[in-house]
Amino acid sequence: MKAVILAAGEGKRLEPLTNRRPKPMLPVANRPVLEHVVEAVVDAGVDEVVLVVGYKRDRIQTHFGDGDDWGVDIEYAVQSKQLGTGHALLQAADHLDDSFVVLNGDRVISPDLVSSVIDRTTAGDAPVISVTRVKNARNYGVVELDGQRVTAIHEKPAAHRSQSDIINAGVYGFDPSVLDAVRETKTAPTGELALTATLDELAGDEGLTAVRYDDYWLDISYLWDVLSVNEVVVSRLVDNASSEPATGTGATVADDVAIDDDVRVGANATIHPRVSLGENVTVGPNAVVSNAVVLPDATVDAGAIVRDCIVGENATVGPNSTVVGGTARMVVEDEVHHDVRLGGVVGDNATLGGGVVVDSGTVVGDDATIQSGVTLDERVPPNAEVRRG
Repeated sequence: MKAVILAAGEGKRLEPLTNRRPKPMLPVANRPVLEHVVEAVVDAGVDEVVLVVGYKRDRIQTHFGDGDDWGVDIEYAVQSKQLGTGHALLQAADHLDDSFVVLNGDRVISPDLVSSVIDRTTAGDAPVISVTRVKNARNYGVVELDGQRVTAIHEKPAAHRSQSDIINAGVYGFDPSVLDAVRETKTAPTGELALTATLDELAGDEGLTAVRYDDYWLDISYLWDVLSVNEVVVSRLVDNASSEPATGTGATVADDVAIDDDVRVGANATIHPRVSLGENVTVGPNAVVSNAVVLPDATVDAGAIVRDCIVGENATVGPNSTVVGGTARMVVEDEVHHDVRLGGVVGDNATLGGGVVVDSGTVVGDDATIQSGVTLDERVPPNAEVRRG
């Protein structure tokens, strides 16, 4: 059985992190999210994968190649324009002549879920959809059930439409007939063809079976999700996550961290749990890093304090600068999110000078320069220069 992994999306809600990399290539425990997905299908016994790629697809194709490093044969289908998940699946149609599973490339799930969907599909229950319970169900596709039968799927429903806390977990089992059903599905006014629209129609025809799932389900939709997903992967799911960093005298490195090659941690610096330090990262003397994802080639200078933060590739947090950390109110695509844990984001190649203070929820764009002594409390555009006073 083949696995089709949908990995063509851009991830605009995750800017600036997705300006230079597609959403599925965002790092979790120093490895792309998509790599965790590929490993889940391999561990479930799948040996053929079709990656549907699009936005900045060269980053994905260069990383995964033909799949030999993962013990799987990888083929590629291209979605040149992102026109929805149903449209993405149709781009893989030429690779599919038997039953198959479909997964999203931006959610970390257990191999057991993939195995369960495969088992139900091969038993003749296709089409199959996986479902799970979450607290904030209305942020996702809410599923209504009658036993194991799906009766309806609502994409981000208003409260009055569905009180269900069961959502679409994003792993499906199909036979090739679903491709015709997708082709016959009406395109949305936005021009997108959503796979969930097809599934909702199949549910109405009493032809959609649910597989329940109650293990970890880690979704990255917003910037703060990168931190929460990284925390779970580093603390629960990754064995031997750390290389040995070069440490100065008195440096402290916690156990639940992911440290890549050639990382340097200065004298008396402290690396708390829930931290990932990418390849060639430098943490200066007396610096403190807590609940953070620091991408390759970044520098956290001497005396800096970085909490609840994502530091972009080749970015610099200057000496004695502070990312305050804690919760913030964030507005994303006109939607307000309260009390999200995000100290800040420092974009790729951005530079914070000495003594900069970054208030909770601040996002600094790629290639921005923040002069010494500045206090930031709002979004900084890419390539901007911010001076004190």
